[in-house]
Amino acid sequence: MDDPAGRPLRADARRNRDLLLASAVRAFSEKGLDASLDAIAKDAGVGIGTLYRHFPTREALIEAAYRNELAAVCDAASDLLESLPPVEATRAWMDRFIDYMTAKIGMADALRAVIASGANPYAHSRERLNAAIEQLLSAAAATGEIRSDVKPDDVLIGVGGVALSAGDPARREQAGRLLDLLMDGLRYGAPAARAAQPDQTAAAAR
Repeated sequence: MDDPAGRPLRADARRNRDLLLASAVRAFSEKGLDASLDAIAKDAGVGIGTLYRHFPTREALIEAAYRNELAAVCDAASDLLESLPPVEATRAWMDRFIDYMTAKIGMADALRAVIASGANPYAHSRERLNAAIEQLLSAAAATGEIRSDVKPDDVLIGVGGVALSAGDPARREQAGRLLDLLMDGLRYGAPAARAAQPDQTAAAAR
């Protein structure tokens, strides 16, 4: 992680930057363009000068906050696969994606201001998300527990639809049920699922 001049950040500067980004996501999700930069700095426990050293403009802060959320959900694919079986990692990642989408939706007005300034905060987002999903699907398919013919972009649209329709914190229980149904669809026809089914011909003969 580098500073605006391209130099690697010191540990304390990196910590301050991370605190500012987390505070910015909360503030812009809750208050949109009305979020105060002074309040964001205070919430992060740093001075306003520190904020401006990292992010010279409001738009730079908004874009960096969104991209940090994107990086976190994409990087989570590898982290989850290191600690969980592939199918469990895939399901856990879907929950992480709902959190990411909730933040993105909350920041919608702020992100539109970034686009109006001429930047494109969404550049390569879909490609990065599909790469993360591909990593999870490949690992799970290798175990035989999910189908191997599933396209990452189809899964992305599916979890995105759940996030849009039931991503609100008050509806997370429903979102979880919908994600479980999506996982059932990924398992349908998988080698492990077919192997677990009784032989219908033999059953009929009995």
